[in-house]
Amino acid sequence: MSRAAWAVGTLVALATGVFGYGAGREGSPVPALVGQARGQFAHWLPGNANVVVPPPAKASGPVVYYQDPDGKPAYAANPTSTADGRAFRAVHASEDVRFDADEPEPEAGTEASAATGAKRIRFYRNPMGLPDTSPTPKKDSMGMDYLPVYEGEDSDDGTVRISPGKLQRTGVRTEVAAKRVLSMPIRAPGAIEEDERRISVIAMRTDAFVEKVEGVTTGDHVHKGQPLMRLFSPEMNAAAAQYLTGIGYEGARRRLENLGIPPEVIDEIERTRKVPATITWSAPRDGVVVERNVSDGMRAKSGDTLFKLVDHSRVWVLVDVTERDLAAVAEGQRATVRARTFPDRAFTGTVTRIYPHLAMGTRTARLRIELPNPNGDLRPGMFADVDIATGSDRSVVAVPDDAVIDTGTKQVVLVDKGDGRFEPRPVRLGTRGDGYVEIRDGIAAGDRVVTAANFLIDAESNLKAALQGLSEPKPDPGPQAAAEGKAP
Repeated sequence: MSRAAWAVGTLVALATGVFGYGAGREGSPVPALVGQARGQFAHWLPGNANVVVPPPAKASGPVVYYQDPDGKPAYAANPTSTADGRAFRAVHASEDVRFDADEPEPEAGTEASAATGAKRIRFYRNPMGLPDTSPTPKKDSMGMDYLPVYEGEDSDDGTVRISPGKLQRTGVRTEVAAKRVLSMPIRAPGAIEEDERRISVIAMRTDAFVEKVEGVTTGDHVHKGQPLMRLFSPEMNAAAAQYLTGIGYEGARRRLENLGIPPEVIDEIERTRKVPATITWSAPRDGVVVERNVSDGMRAKSGDTLFKLVDHSRVWVLVDVTERDLAAVAEGQRATVRARTFPDRAFTGTVTRIYPHLAMGTRTARLRIELPNPNGDLRPGMFADVDIATGSDRSVVAVPDDAVIDTGTKQVVLVDKGDGRFEPRPVRLGTRGDGYVEIRDGIAAGDRVVTAANFLIDAESNLKAALQGLSEPKPDPGPQAAAEGKAP
């Protein structure tokens, strides 16, 4: 580098520092002053005799915020000063960083906008989306500026347009509506219980004495007809003797049956024509002994429960589902049960009963699921997790859950029409499942819908005005109409 070039570079650096300090004191843009410094010393640089530096663009548009005079990341919505008393620099709309370059800031008037080729402002709308417009700039009750609506932003077909810059900034994502088979399993905790129809109780209907109890204990599995105990009862013996004498044959047999004597014992009395000294009591069904309240030699009174047998080949699962999920459940639906004792095993059953009342404390409804248990692995009292398959096997038009905007009175989906145009369509929803919702009316398969930044689009593109059918502001009726008392 030559000594002349080094000297020129030093002068440029010194000049830049001087002008930068002055910019910080006076609030002028530093890059513009640096450009002026380069323009002043450009004729000293070798080979730059013909360099022409354009003057900095003049700031235009309204003041959008105020920035620290030294360029620090400190901003304010209203005029303010630094700690040492220097005023913050006003940043105009033309100086702010914008992503939507296709939407220029409004000029000072309609004539200026036409001269510069900018879009004409049709009216100004409420920044909060309320049905309130104004033909001139104004502020709402909170001091927020009304937003300008340009020509071409709203169209008569109900669509709204968003600039590509805003779409990129808000991160809009879309997805094509397609036909899907929706399945929404209802998950709920449950407990395994005994099948009430498979419980047998052996109770005495008259006084008797237990002579011998067979070697059957609680928890043993017994078969139908297997002897359980032998007992002696004077009333049973008298009924058996009356039956054998033939006096009142039908009545005597009915009396033996009413005393609960097993049918095989009655048949044996009729066959042998003898009154047995003791009567052998056998199991009425296959099952597990869950209660034994009898011992050798004890006296059993009328009404005492001696044995209780339960058949566990089929069990119930009682499930409590929330009131919200009750409408999706129906008898006959398939259910998958996973006992917490066997988390890696799935048992399949069927919903056989929906109980008619809700639990007032928990607002849940009880379901009954029946499932086979041939090996007896499922035991009453076990906790289980239940998945109930709801819905149907037919495919329906569905969109992601995030695509639906619920306004409180209706549901709306934004349809992407291309070129930044979006059409809000009211839809009628159906079943939900797997993160999707059925659309029964409003859109068809193949329509592209917005799935992300829906509410940002709502705020940025006057969606509420399109949904509520806002019309253009009415002209000022003038002082004469106001004097006549006419409403504007």
